Amino acid sequence: MGSEIENGRGAGLVAQLRRPPGGRDARTMLLGQFLDRAGTGVWAASSVLYFTFVSGLDGGRLGLLLGAAGVAGIAGSPLAGRLAGHVPVRTLLIWCHLLRLAAVCALLVLDGFWALLPTVALICVGDRAAKTLEMVFAAEATGDRRAMYQALSRSVANAAYGIGAGVAAIGLAVGTDTAYRVLILANALSFLAAAALTARTAPRPPRRPEPASAGRSSPSAAGPWRDRGYLTFVLLDIPLNVDDAILGVGLPLWLVHRTDAPHLLIPAFLVINTAMVVLLQLRVTARFDGPYGALRALSRYGLLTVLGCGLLAASGAGGAWFASLALLGCTVLITLAELMRSVSSWELAVSLAPADDRAAYLGAAGVSPSVERSVGPPVLTSGVMAAGPAGWLVLGAATAAVCVVQRRLCARRLDSMRSNAPGPEQVSPAATRPART
Repeated sequence: MGSEIENGRGAGLVAQLRRPPGGRDARTMLLGQFLDRAGTGVWAASSVLYFTFVSGLDGGRLGLLLGAAGVAGIAGSPLAGRLAGHVPVRTLLIWCHLLRLAAVCALLVLDGFWALLPTVALICVGDRAAKTLEMVFAAEATGDRRAMYQALSRSVANAAYGIGAGVAAIGLAVGTDTAYRVLILANALSFLAAAALTARTAPRPPRRPEPASAGRSSPSAAGPWRDRGYLTFVLLDIPLNVDDAILGVGLPLWLVHRTDAPHLLIPAFLVINTAMVVLLQLRVTARFDGPYGALRALSRYGLLTVLGCGLLAASGAGGAWFASLALLGCTVLITLAELMRSVSSWELAVSLAPADDRAAYLGAAGVSPSVERSVGPPVLTSGVMAAGPAGWLVLGAATAAVCVVQRRLCARRLDSMRSNAPGPEQVSPAATRPART
């Protein structure tokens, strides 16, 4: 696997997209993900204004709508993981896209909070389920090269988000009800295109967990929700998605309320983040190859988050120029942390799961980002930011501490899994760990 990754490092993004791990099916799936995420970018940039100006929701009801739908979306990942053990992933993913297509189209004819709530909740459930099924597909179709595929997927997704946001900006500039509805329809069409492309991939039968031997239990026999080690990994991974809330909520609000930096700087945060992910994700993945490389990336995540939070804490102590430089520096550091987290969370979620029940385990792992998206913003606004600069310092230190605990937990489980692996290929854990950098 290491040589494959090293070759990927020098090949470049375009060359890797032409010949991705997994061959034709992976290339088709990546194109479907690109169209899906472009539509999601349109939705993300226009949905709040659509609900405000077209659906007529006030701020309180809009916040409740999005919050409740986000909580409902948490169920999408474990549900998809469980079903993937019985139904082919391709079939499930097609139905997820069609479910989101129907729900988004329903928005065009629905008004009122109670009519919109279940519809938006279905969209969130479908979104989380689709992402989990894409993870299962990657693990099944790309094998040991799954890290490279995931890097390509993230690069494609971020480029698509940016394009989708740009398309949305055109419609928002027009500002009419018709323009908003056209944007929503564009999102729906992206799901239709993604479903059609998914249908062109080869079917793969579901991989069911093998029964445990007589008198002997196994994690896969218990499932992820009874596997304490894996469940602890999932729970600790929730706060290790905090970079998402820092970039999306913390930086803009801190700039507005606690610094003298110009408000026009806020779009630059998104531009920097998107560009760095597109350009650097492959290189970061190549550097932190394999499960033990993911452990090293986990340590880097803690360090980068501490440094980024430190810059945030200091940004309000100077004038506009100092604040601007500090906030831009924070954006770079937290984006680097995001790159590390994407490697560690994905690789460890797969590597720590029993191979014969991987879909269900990945469904459990998908809960972490969903919970963070629901809990992270209010924790930042009502807890961290309310405490002032000290709140950011505490957040950084707490995140680094969780990284230390998570690394030790995962290292023990990886060592145990290697030592218990049957067959003549068994080697000592120390011999398989890459050199530290």
